Amino acid sequence: MRRLLVALALFVSLLTALPTTARATEVGISAQALERTLKTQLFNTPDGRYYLRGDAKAACYVYAENPHVTFRDDRVVVSIHTKAKLGTSVYGNCVGVGLTRDVEVSVLPDAEGETIGFRDAHIDKLSNSRELNFLLEPFLEHQLPQQMKVNAAELMRQLLSKSNETTGYAITLNNLKIHSMIVEKELLVLDVDTVLSVR
Repeated sequence: MRRLLVALALFVSLLTALPTTARATEVGISAQALERTLKTQLFNTPDGRYYLRGDAKAACYVYAENPHVTFRDDRVVVSIHTKAKLGTSVYGNCVGVGLTRDVEVSVLPDAEGETIGFRDAHIDKLSNSRELNFLLEPFLEHQLPQQMKVNAAELMRQLLSKSNETTGYAITLNNLKIHSMIVEKELLVLDVDTVLSVR
């Protein structure tokens, strides 16, 4: 164990002696990690819903909940449960129709500098209500992919911020650039260049 620690210390010393250069790295992100990001950034009300119309106190409303992210072929698939009471509010009650539907949109991963982005949204499953679809389509095609974006550099900096406490070495991410992203089986694989410094 002591020899391993000495070898690690020597390796880190060599790293600090080298000039700072970009290193190619592969990073794999699970569907569950993307799902957590979506819940944090969009489905972040106390009840875990996103209201397209109304709110938790409204008689008439449309909301989405329970996002589930999976991978299919080269696409990222997001399935969402939607619930709606469409009509007119009369004395605190919604006079109209109630709908419950599961909808699905798929997107292609797209590198944007330091950011994991998404493009080419395809609605794969929609409701049979024209009024509900009027609200769902822009949400699924535009808003949801925008809210799934993740700044990979910020995420890595957060992870490395406590490196001095946990390893005794202050590891800093100086630069990160995403070159490409591709879905490979159960992971979204990023090809990135990173510049790290160790002190």
